[in-house]
Amino acid sequence: MGSVPEESVAAEVVFRSRLPDIEIPNEQTLQSYCFAKMAEVGSRPCIIDGQTGASYTYAEVESLSRKAAAGLRRMGVGKGDVVMNLLRNCPEFAFSFLGAARLGAATTTANPFYTPHEIHRQADAAGAMLIVTEACAVDKVLEYAAGKGLPVVTVDGARDGCVDFAELIAGEELPRDEEAGIHPDDVVALPYSSGTTGLPKGVMLTHRSLITSVAQQVDGENPNLYFSKEDVLLCLLPLFHIYSLNSVLLAGLRAGSAMVIMRKFDIGALVELVRAHGITIAPFVPPSSSRTRRSRTPPSYH
Repeated sequence: MGSVPEESVAAEVVFRSRLPDIEIPNEQTLQSYCFAKMAEVGSRPCIIDGQTGASYTYAEVESLSRKAAAGLRRMGVGKGDVVMNLLRNCPEFAFSFLGAARLGAATTTANPFYTPHEIHRQADAAGAMLIVTEACAVDKVLEYAAGKGLPVVTVDGARDGCVDFAELIAGEELPRDEEAGIHPDDVVALPYSSGTTGLPKGVMLTHRSLITSVAQQVDGENPNLYFSKEDVLLCLLPLFHIYSLNSVLLAGLRAGSAMVIMRKFDIGALVELVRAHGITIAPFVPPSSSRTRRSRTPPSYH
């Protein structure tokens, strides 16, 4: 085939928004970007556990993530390593994820209701060197972890052969100057695809890529998500899925919003949380929206 005549090649056209460009501070680490408004929101609620009622301010979440980082380091986690979060939604998910990020480590997230084979396969593929989990999933990993020499941390109480998460965060905080050396292109999250076109595949997400994604959602004059520090978000969607991790937890942290965490969908509990905490934004997906519409809540809830 011949080449296209030069005069027939259309000139490049760039379409630009009338709004100013969004500044994307992607030379930072993800955790420094998410906590950039600490001076404004440090004393405000950050994470509220819908099941227990425990509430953590932004300053407390930042501190607990540093304690988690120090605890993970004591257990041998360092730059370039991978921690598996095999958890439903809970505050410890955030503490562990942010703690690993402070060490330059990545977190691979997995559904605790996967089969043992699915969990083991992902842990092997991701190269996980430590597993953070809970009672509903711990029996799926104990024998596997023992055979691999991997420590297991449980977030809901002590268990034989496991480290209690409360013990992990009981020590001193990781000093700020020890976060040096983390590059924006270091991997910070390693979620796995749903496997639509085959087996699930790991997706390597860097500090830079997640900052860019969150900035496009909540920064600038006309963000896609109108989250603010006055909002209270419902975190019902599973944090082991990238939508909730990226567009609820990380976007909420950046905006300075409060986040109410639910472990599972229950319409009665959901309505009570909306009433108790004044939830203003509830990110849903079609199945949860459909279940909400079909639910038969008592008249007093409407």
